[in-house]
Amino acid sequence: MLKKTLAALAIGSALFTAGQAMAADYKIDKEGQHAFVDFKISHLGYSFITGTFKDFDGSFSFDAAKPEDSKIDVTLKTASVFTNHAERDKHISSKDFLDVAAFPEATFKSTSVKPTGKSADGKTTADVTGDLTFHGVTKPVVIKATFLGEGKDPWGGYRAGFEGTTSINRKDFAPKSMDLGPQSDTVELYFTFEGVKAK
Repeated sequence: MLKKTLAALAIGSALFTAGQAMAADYKIDKEGQHAFVDFKISHLGYSFITGTFKDFDGSFSFDAAKPEDSKIDVTLKTASVFTNHAERDKHISSKDFLDVAAFPEATFKSTSVKPTGKSADGKTTADVTGDLTFHGVTKPVVIKATFLGEGKDPWGGYRAGFEGTTSINRKDFAPKSMDLGPQSDTVELYFTFEGVKAK
């Protein structure tokens, strides 16, 4: 009886461990530049400025069977802001806005992932809640995320890809930044990236 009990415990432990090991770790493909953090903001209510951050890195863990167990951690270099206009980028980097000298990094660390169903084209969607630290201030944000797919790549690796959107009020993070009117306070963010599975 004791042997059967021990055997059952061993099998149960093995199955539990196997289940726990299903989530795989991925490195965001910064080297191949298959990752983007883009933004859009109104310019005085007359047009929109779009741009990107060219330098960021991060990692995530993911299991398609249990997306709620996923985690992501990203660090972004604020001085890498690019809007295709050198003087504007210099101004955005100044104390009027990003103040990159004082706040060289922004970070996002997930705290929970809640599956929300399927998109119109059948892809898995989720609300990814996490702590965004920007301009020295940390606040929770929710990213509407979509799992785009996963599989082998031509170079012997294995990849998984996602996209997501959210919006923030820049005055929540930098209340003393230049006032361009309420229409220019909302910043829309778009993310898309591939991760390469750790070997």
